[in-house]
Amino acid sequence: MLWKSALMLCALGLYAAGPVSAGDELKMNQIQVIGTHNSYHAGLAPSEAKLLLQSNPKIYEALEYRHQPLDRQLIAGVRQIELDIFADSDGGRYAHPSGVDAVAAANLPKDTEFDPAGLMSQPGFKVMHVQDFDYRSTCQPLIACLKIVRAWSMANPKHIPLFILLETKQADLPPQYHARSPEKFTRATFDALDEEIRSVFAPGEMITPDQVRGKHPTLEDAVLHGGWPTLAAARGKVVFIMDQRPVGPVYLEGHPSLTNRVIFTNAEPGQPDCAFTEENDGTAETIAALVRKGYLVRTRTDSDTKEARTNDTRRRDIALASGAQILSTDYPASEPSSWTPYSVGLPGSVVARCNPIDAPPSCSTRALAP
Repeated sequence: MLWKSALMLCALGLYAAGPVSAGDELKMNQIQVIGTHNSYHAGLAPSEAKLLLQSNPKIYEALEYRHQPLDRQLIAGVRQIELDIFADSDGGRYAHPSGVDAVAAANLPKDTEFDPAGLMSQPGFKVMHVQDFDYRSTCQPLIACLKIVRAWSMANPKHIPLFILLETKQADLPPQYHARSPEKFTRATFDALDEEIRSVFAPGEMITPDQVRGKHPTLEDAVLHGGWPTLAAARGKVVFIMDQRPVGPVYLEGHPSLTNRVIFTNAEPGQPDCAFTEENDGTAETIAALVRKGYLVRTRTDSDTKEARTNDTRRRDIALASGAQILSTDYPASEPSSWTPYSVGLPGSVVARCNPIDAPPSCSTRALAP
């Protein structure tokens, strides 16, 4: 009679024709992926670079990296990108960077026009590293960057969840730089940011705080009780996460536990909105403890080109072993550098692997691709 029971279960959709893949049942926080830091960074133009090298070699060295266009990074296996965003409600705030004038004043060759289409004069969030000095991006404005990501996602509907880290830039530079003051982020600014994101990605194309929270009283309660979606449910979708912790309270205004918000805040564990948190300088033990509890964690494997200049792999190796789900680098293995052997990749050159801390023993890295 066992065969009759099997047929009945199959008819009810409760019996699978074969074993369920570990890649289907795994939760999206039980994997580990490689991301890029300042993924849009096109690097300094030649004359701009020469000026900065002369005036501040240390800062120049920290900026000596650049990345491929976003879609090429995704094709190569990067699964977290970082976009630094500046609010520009009226447009034109960053359309005339002082770096261009500095090159002219120094009688250096004019660099390639950084905004030939006049995009910086239009309202909307802009993507760059530092106003007036390090402002060249492989995509502009934010909406255009997001459309590149969405096009790749639509063409690769089975991809593992793609994390988009947004860093809100609003700091003033020291007075001696004579740089323009960035527009500050308010609740209304964040409402506009959510609107821009939703203008590109439909609800079914994102994993949002509301989806993860479900019927739990808080977002944190959900992730501490296994509330992250399965990898199968998260495939083909994007997840927006926030880099700057100080702006979290502003983003939360009127949206307790991120109700009706798009982005997961970089929150302090123990807070109602904490599902994602950064431990860029955390120890392996600290990160592993957070991962075991259910938090999504991002850490950096290198910074300011320091590790690359000496091929120091200690920080990278600690990050890999820590279980942090998102490992951010300026030097992904898919972008080999001409001047350093340092790079960051997962063992076996895979796009994602079973998380070394919280993945179940049944997890198969092979089942995770693409």
